[in-house]
Parts: sequence; structure tokens; C-alpha cells
Amino acid sequence: MRIPRLIGLIVFVALAIQVHAADAPRPAKIVYSSNKSGPWRIWVVSPDGKDAKQLSAQDGEGQDVDPVFSADAKSIVYTSTRGGKPGIWRMNADGAKPERLCDGDQAEISPDGKKLALRKIDNKLERLYVRDLKTGKETLLSPADWPHCSGPAWSPDGKTIAFAARWDAGNGVYLVPAAGGKPVKIYDKQGACEPHYSPDGKRLVYETETHICTINPDGTKNRTVTTFAGVQRYGRFSPDGKWIVFCQGVSEQGPWELYKIGANGGTPTKLTSGASDMTPDWK
Repeated sequence: MRIPRLIGLIVFVALAIQVHAADAPRPAKIVYSSNKSGPWRIWVVSPDGKDAKQLSAQDGEGQDVDPVFSADAKSIVYTSTRGGKPGIWRMNADGAKPERLCDGDQAEISPDGKKLALRKIDNKLERLYVRDLKTGKETLLSPADWPHCSGPAWSPDGKTIAFAARWDAGNGVYLVPAAGGKPVKIYDKQGACEPHYSPDGKRLVYETETHICTINPDGTKNRTVTTFAGVQRYGRFSPDGKWIVFCQGVSEQGPWELYKIGANGGTPTKLTSGASDMTPDWK
């Protein structure tokens, strides 16, 4: 009987296709915040600048900014003022199931997905915390007497957090053990801030007052990546570490557009236009 065999073959092929589709790598995306539709909302775009799509809902008051992918790229954490108070939210990578997690802003989820590094402003003091997502327990990460700390970013192994600190004398980039400890200064010239790790953990990208730079975690091999006019902000590595996405404006007032450039420099490629597009992340 050939018919049952044929049916069995069709079922086998269908199952194989489903398994292959499930195992197929997810196309890389860049998530960012944009005011293209009026209020600031979360958007995604392909690394070639195509297929821009709004993720966070248009309805409701408030602004959605500072999106960051989880390590597995299945969810996005971001800051929103919906409800009248800044808070950290999470949604699926397709924009579904948005939920408020806690107070705070500038959050990044740990590589294992179990914790958040975040900023809270208490009596005008900007402090960094690590929050256990299961228990809700928060542990102070930044020194209690440091007045202005921001932009916490996990190392790929989850053992270290990079961040920026600001005093009247200027900014600096620091590293601190994720479990707590004394911060170590990496670089404190030219308004350095917004540090983020490369996927292999061997480099950090950060911004100065005008440009995007990279540096080793031990402070060596400091290099300016964007050497052209304008102001560049919010650099992030691509998943393979070969590119950096950033936003650029003609001045600090914007408007901002997304670009990508080789991790060692070169000619930038424009990805977005027609609005202000900021704070990209690439997974």
C-alpha cells in the first residue's frame, strides 16, 4: 500500500520543516525609540534600514524610551512614563504583552534573564541597583556617596556591570562587580559615558561629548570610531561585534538619525530619517 507510505512521508517532511523553522536563526533587528508617530515609542528596523515597524502601542499618554533586548532577543525592556510615573516595562520582541516591572529607568536585563540593572533617582541622587526579578529584592550597586550614576550595562558573562558617573569635574566610565564591590575607573576624559560591552566582552563602546569610541575593559587601546562632524550618541555593538549602531544629530538638540559603522571605523551608513531616532540596541 503506497498511500499510507506517502502520507507518512508528507507528515515526516512537514515535521522536519517545522523543526528546521524553529531552529532557524532569528533575523537580527535593531530596536530604538522614535517620535516618528508623535510621542516617543519603541520601534524596530532591520540592520539594512528596511522594514521599520512600531512596537509599543500608540494609544495612551506617556513616552516609551531606552529599549534593550534580552540576551535571547525574545523580550525588550524599556522605560515608560505611562501611568504618570517613570517605570521599567517589558514586552515580547514583537511588542505583545507589555507589563510594568518596577519603578526606575535605564534598565538592562542580565544575560541569564534573572536580574535587572537599573537607575533610580532618590532626592536628586542617581543611584544604580540590581533587582532580582523573581523576588523583587533590590541591592544598591553604586557607592552611596556617588551623586550621579547612570547607564548600567552587563558584561556578557554577567559578572560585571559597566556604568557612567558624573561629578562637577566631568564624567567617567567605571566597572563594578555585579555582586557588589568597589568600582574601577576605565576612562574619565571628554565627558565619557554610556558604556556597553561587545558580545565577546573584550571591548567597550562609549560616547564622549561628540563621538563614539571603543576601549578595552582594562582601559587600554582607547580608539575614536566616529571622526566626522556632528554629534554621535548611544553606540551599541552588532551581535557579531563587527559593527556599531549609533544615533547622530547635527547638534546636541538633534534631530537624531540612526547610522551604523564598522567597529574599527570607516564610512557610516544611514539607517533611518524623517524623525528623531535614538537609543538603539542590536540583537
